[in-house]
Amino acid sequence: MFSSALKSFTSNISANYTISSTPTTICGAWKVYDGKKKSTGKVVSIFVFERKSLDPQAGGLGPRSSSSSLKRVHEEVIARVKKESNLLARLRHPSILELAEPIEDTRSGGLMFATEPVTASLAGLLEDKDAQEKVGGVAGRPSRFVVQDENGQLQRRELEIDELEIQKGLLQVAQGLEFLHESAGLVHGNLTPDSIYVNAKSDWKIAGLAFAGPPDTSSTPSNIPPISLSEVLYHDPRLPRSLQLNMDYTSPDFVMDTNVSSAADMFSLGLVILALYNSPHTSPLKTNSNVTTYKKIFDSSSSTPSSTNNFLSSRPLPKDLLTSVLPRLITRRPGQRMNAREFQQSQFFDNILVSSIRFLDALPAKSPNEKSQFMRGLPKILTQFPRSVLEKKVLPALLEEMKDREILFVVLQNVFKIIKSLPSGRRVFIEKVIPKLRETFIGPKGSTNERDTAKEAGLVILLENIELIGQSCSGKEFKEDILPILHLGLESHTHSIVDKALSCLPTIMAVLDFSTIKHDVFPVVAAVFSKTSSLGIKIRGLQAFVVLCGGSSASSEEMGDGLDNAFQSSSQNTKANSNAVLDKYTVQEKIVPLLKAMKTKEPAVIMAALAVFKQVGKIADTDFLATECLPVLWNFSLGPLLDMQQFQDYMKLIKGLSTRIETEQMRKLRELSTNSNTTRNNDLMNIGSTDAFFGSHGNDVGGDDFERLVLGKNTFNKTTDMLGDSLRPQPQRSQSSRPVNPAYSHWGSSATSATNQNSSTNGNSLGLSYNSNSLKQSSNPSLNNFTALKPTTPSNTSMGSSLTNGFSSMTPMQPSKPQTPQWSPNMESSYNQAQPSFGVPPPPSNPSSPFSQFSIAPPPSQNKPPMHNQYSNITNGISNPSQKPKTGLDAYESLL
Repeated sequence: MFSSALKSFTSNISANYTISSTPTTICGAWKVYDGKKKSTGKVVSIFVFERKSLDPQAGGLGPRSSSSSLKRVHEEVIARVKKESNLLARLRHPSILELAEPIEDTRSGGLMFATEPVTASLAGLLEDKDAQEKVGGVAGRPSRFVVQDENGQLQRRELEIDELEIQKGLLQVAQGLEFLHESAGLVHGNLTPDSIYVNAKSDWKIAGLAFAGPPDTSSTPSNIPPISLSEVLYHDPRLPRSLQLNMDYTSPDFVMDTNVSSAADMFSLGLVILALYNSPHTSPLKTNSNVTTYKKIFDSSSSTPSSTNNFLSSRPLPKDLLTSVLPRLITRRPGQRMNAREFQQSQFFDNILVSSIRFLDALPAKSPNEKSQFMRGLPKILTQFPRSVLEKKVLPALLEEMKDREILFVVLQNVFKIIKSLPSGRRVFIEKVIPKLRETFIGPKGSTNERDTAKEAGLVILLENIELIGQSCSGKEFKEDILPILHLGLESHTHSIVDKALSCLPTIMAVLDFSTIKHDVFPVVAAVFSKTSSLGIKIRGLQAFVVLCGGSSASSEEMGDGLDNAFQSSSQNTKANSNAVLDKYTVQEKIVPLLKAMKTKEPAVIMAALAVFKQVGKIADTDFLATECLPVLWNFSLGPLLDMQQFQDYMKLIKGLSTRIETEQMRKLRELSTNSNTTRNNDLMNIGSTDAFFGSHGNDVGGDDFERLVLGKNTFNKTTDMLGDSLRPQPQRSQSSRPVNPAYSHWGSSATSATNQNSSTNGNSLGLSYNSNSLKQSSNPSLNNFTALKPTTPSNTSMGSSLTNGFSSMTPMQPSKPQTPQWSPNMESSYNQAQPSFGVPPPPSNPSSPFSQFSIAPPPSQNKPPMHNQYSNITNGISNPSQKPKTGLDAYESLL
């Protein structure tokens, strides 16, 4: 019990449909909302009737109405509303409004039902057209009818009522009336612009069946009650006008003859036609819903519509209507009126456009031969159709015929021609055409695409219009919906289809992004190129590679050299490559190996490969060009089938690439030599040189300087180190310099030949140079043979520290036997070859003594003070500028 009560408050439509928040249009007492079924996404229109429209506050019943009469009127109105919905559920015809959900009560006490999607009523369109004409024509005011799209955004519905639309609509209304009169056995009773709806396909549909009933002459039993003229002709001021019979479109059969027949609907149809051409777009009869006024109109010939007064139309009427149609519709005698079938065969509809629409409506029942002939002739008249008819009537009918594989290619020819002619072609293509293309060529997920020659013929038409497709959709839509169809073309076993698909590559590049091209397009093209045995497909694949590398298909076909300024500078080369589609890695590692693997030597293929190499030369590195590309180019250029001009084209590219490689390599070498050549050469020249350690001067001590030093002919300069610069710490050498360690030996009487042989090299390690041939050792040396040392001019502050550091780093070996040196007069000549730094010559060489390498001979060991004391005395003597220099023997003793 509780569940049944809860169910009564639950609306099936509200629960199963998503309903827009605002109505798209108002048709009489009905508010029409856009809706969509939650389970299937099917779009519908939801009609809602609110009971509060009957309340006195809403302009319904008057305040003096009794409660009983109010209840009775409410019941009558609700019964009429339900009758309309119930009849729509029973009547199924293309010209009758299709019911999607039956009528039901709402929570607020109103009523609602769902139908196929409608745009507006004919009355609403005529009101909108009146408003447009008042402000200066059709283009003066935008359409006031809006709809809600899939994303919830409101869009205006642009509607047109031109001559063809009127003819098409009236033809559809006549077909609906024929069905009502002859098949259903009903009279509409209230045919007005408010009872005619225009659906999303721009078709006119009959509704408003609240006053419908069987004719008086009907002998067929019916459960629908007949029309009570006494009730419907009485206008109740307590009810809204939209819920009562509109007498401006009523036949005199009802008002004056009280006769119900199908001829009454044909009179009403004539008045609707006059409203379509009148200005304003209303009926020429102005009855104010009063029977008396209505009768007065027909009492006078001047107020009665007839051919003599242009049927009271303020505008000229079409000739066919004026002469042959309206005189047989708007006539006082019912027997003189044409029926619905005769109306469809009238001269008014005798033109190629209306006949084509009628053929489209009956297309599913036509034979394949008739369909093919119609589709082949349709392109000749497509430009004559209004755009609204093309979009809403012709195009949907063609898309429905795409399921017929035999005529698929001619259907697609017409479809793409319509898309090209429509200003809103992009929107129409995305919303209507793309789903049908996927359904036709791809099918549902998981289905296998078997080879179908009829489908391949349609695929050729699609590939021929790929440029239009690229302009009509975004990159995302192209990738998701169109690219899988292109893959079918590339993978086809028919060479002509593969050729068409490869030729579509320039258009694909302009739509898709880099990642899609690299991962979804290039692998398929490469597979086609490597697997095909057709030379034509090989050449088309090479032209595709040119486009993928940033070239144009026109340049690849013309075989231009494309080398103008291509190898002049790296900056220009980078600029030229900025438009390349594929990256450098893909070009070098994917495309070039495919070219190297080619076995054919056909000139057409070889020259197509040349165009690819020209693009590769603008992208690849010079190292890659030298090691990978040039060998292949030389191999191709020596093809036995090439003529002279083709060979010269190859040589031109080879020379251009070689020039680029040479220029780039010389630039690199020039940069390297500028940075490292000088340092490297200096390091190589300083290996083993004593100048790197001792300085830039010579390493010999001059004889005159030494004599003056020993003989005491000159005092020491206070800024000069007695031993010169040879014992100072030297500046840091380069890494290529090899340090030379000083060598020492003991003083002794024994000597070896090996020691004498090394004296010329090891003796120089301290910077103390001497001439071994000029040194003679004697057992009784004379101190007078020693010449005085000549000091150099180093800084005074560094002399003592340098000498101390120099001696502290040396640890001479103790002599086993003291020797007294004897100096030769030739010392001066050898000393003159020495560097300016101080150097004390060693004692004269003796073959029996191994200590000739020392430049200073030590005194006898028993009288020799400690070494550090001797060095300190020397240091102290030099570092004290106020001390009087010694001469002669004293100077020599100070050294020892």
